[in-house]
Amino acid sequence: MITDDPNNSSATLEALRRENERLRAERNRLSSEASQLRTKHDRLSSEVTQLRVSAEQRSSRITFLETLHEELLAQVQQRDREIGDLQHQLQTLLRRYYGRSSEKLDPNQRLLFEDLIDKAIPERPAEEVLEAETVAPKRQGHGRRRLPSNLPRTMIIHDLPEDEKPCPCCGKMRHVIGKQTHEQLDYIPAKVEVIQHVRLTYGCPKCEAEASPDGPQIVTADKPSQPIEKGLAAPGLLSYVIVSKYGDHLPMHRLERILKRHGIEIARSTMCDWAAQCADVLRPLYDLMVDEVRASEVIHTDDTPVKVQDRSRTQTRTGRFWVYLGDEAHPQTVFAYTPSRSRDGPMTFLSNWGKGQRVYLQADAFGGYDGIYAGEAGGEVTEVACWAHARRKFYDARHSAPEISTQALAYIRLLYDVESEAKKAAKEAETDLASERHRRRQERSVPRLTEFRAWLESQQAERGGSVLPKSPMGEAIQYALNQWEALCVYTADGRLNIDNNPSENALRRVAIGRKNWLFAGSDNGGRTAATLFSLIATCQRHKVEPMSYLRDVLTRIAATPISQLPELLPDRWQPASAD
Repeated sequence: MITDDPNNSSATLEALRRENERLRAERNRLSSEASQLRTKHDRLSSEVTQLRVSAEQRSSRITFLETLHEELLAQVQQRDREIGDLQHQLQTLLRRYYGRSSEKLDPNQRLLFEDLIDKAIPERPAEEVLEAETVAPKRQGHGRRRLPSNLPRTMIIHDLPEDEKPCPCCGKMRHVIGKQTHEQLDYIPAKVEVIQHVRLTYGCPKCEAEASPDGPQIVTADKPSQPIEKGLAAPGLLSYVIVSKYGDHLPMHRLERILKRHGIEIARSTMCDWAAQCADVLRPLYDLMVDEVRASEVIHTDDTPVKVQDRSRTQTRTGRFWVYLGDEAHPQTVFAYTPSRSRDGPMTFLSNWGKGQRVYLQADAFGGYDGIYAGEAGGEVTEVACWAHARRKFYDARHSAPEISTQALAYIRLLYDVESEAKKAAKEAETDLASERHRRRQERSVPRLTEFRAWLESQQAERGGSVLPKSPMGEAIQYALNQWEALCVYTADGRLNIDNNPSENALRRVAIGRKNWLFAGSDNGGRTAATLFSLIATCQRHKVEPMSYLRDVLTRIAATPISQLPELLPDRWQPASAD
């Protein structure tokens, strides 16, 4: 209320001034608190961001540590297996030298090695021995499987004797009210039989009696073409010899003894000639397989040595078997033989491959392929390196640098985990494996590879690390870095494999075989083996029984037109009808 009283007006103004000052102080306080709250909000936001980044880093670190832990466990298990193998070998040697044998040993001699034997064969606690004797081991899913329904069956009926068929109660004859069937699997040894080809000859008796000017009109029935004309061996025996030598890795001298058990004496040199002649007959199919592989956009290749006899030398020399695997659209496995490991082998086989299109060659770091990648063979070929080879380098260096080796193997393990997960996901979702691989590789493998390379470089001594360049680990790191671009190519295309293991697996047949037949008799023998290896390996790739296949193809190939030869390739082959 405003009045004319100067005292009241002065008091009112004073009150308003104090209220204004109070409100101004309150505003300043609130402004200060708001500023403090904003500062606190910014600090909390920064802390939240830092925590989020820290959590992501810890999650990545936890994933790496889990993989590292798995790798360490795998190494421990591997060492335990190696120790077990060595103990087994020691026990075998001790039994061989100091156990029972046909030769007489001084019984006191064994006393010198009692301590060694006790250490080699640790004694188990009595509780474990008692438990092992009283508790039967549980079988883990190894029950008897059903016998295949397509196997021929011979029925043997077990009946009661006639004097047991009458009923002992009333004397009347009892009737069959059921049966109990039990199947056994039997083996009938292979048999050798002689096939007689009888060609009937026809003549016209009337023309012969009347002395016809055209003669008696004699004609003889034609005989089907044989794999080896006028040869002793039929297609069945030829296929048996081929599969035994080049599929089951039996040397010819063992086959010679096996046939001799059947009363047939066939020299091993004769069987070698049969194999060479069959390879010549099957050469058109081999050439078709080569063309199929060369039509692939992705080829796996590798090589392995083989000893070769040389009549001009006192010792054997070294030849080479090469394998070339076509892609899924051209599923052929082709072997080639060369007298040496010169670059001419792959350069000749892959001449003009990839001309006009980008293709991929998955191989090891052999320098003979460099010319192919440089375009000297006439094509645009991209190198795809093998992570299995790179991993092997780190594994071999584990004794010189165990910690670094373990971490490197853990990184590589992460890359292989992506491959396993992609394969499993594509199978469960029934989607395309190549697209699933490519997506996962781009999301997970590419960042891991970048991190792995930075880690490798940080380990080198010239970059402040502890690994010397000439050490085993230094060579492993340098190998990976030299091949890095080629090692990362697989992430760009889902059709590519992370390693070259398919070709290495295909070459195992040669590695197993040369432990048995030891060497090739000549360069021609190597080429024969390459042809027959190719057909048998491709049969196994498509789960085709090779002996049935070869027997049928050797019977039909001579009468098959060239235009129909592709139908005899293992991936398209259908057995000839019985009629």
